[in-house]
Amino acid sequence: MDSLKHRLPATIATERLVLTTPALAHVPQMAALANNRAIHEVLSRLPHPYAESDGRFFVEHIARGDEEFAWAITCKGEFIGTIGLHLLPDQLPELGYWLGQPHWGFGYATEAGRAVVAAARAAGATALRSRALPTNTASRNVLAKLGFTEIGGDVDGQGTLAGQRMVLMRLEFGR
Repeated sequence: MDSLKHRLPATIATERLVLTTPALAHVPQMAALANNRAIHEVLSRLPHPYAESDGRFFVEHIARGDEEFAWAITCKGEFIGTIGLHLLPDQLPELGYWLGQPHWGFGYATEAGRAVVAAARAAGATALRSRALPTNTASRNVLAKLGFTEIGGDVDGQGTLAGQRMVLMRLEFGR
């Protein structure tokens, strides 16, 4: 996945959003938005409570680390969430995202997702994967709008959702 990672753009602009490298300047708003049980309960890799120290660790060690390529989602210059690709060896890139609850229902996740899907395809990805809890209808709907189809289920093996059923989804790029 290194070759794919190095072909992804650092910044992507959409009609309403700018996806950019997560920065320490985003941390206060990141911590304020991510410190929300409703978000924590649907993500397998988000600690709760979420403090500014968690945001700094994400920015400094995870966001553009060996296994991640994340973007901060900003709207009118304000941090509203993150989106990115989890890049593990010998696996398809996995799309993941979260938005702060005040920003739900405005189409931002779909808009950011379309931009990342297009960037991944342009960078040479042949397909993407994602997953969501069966009860997370909103996220499953966003993924369906992006072209993902449900391909089955599995039990999450680690993280905060360990032991819970997940809906597995996949997006194939026609060449």
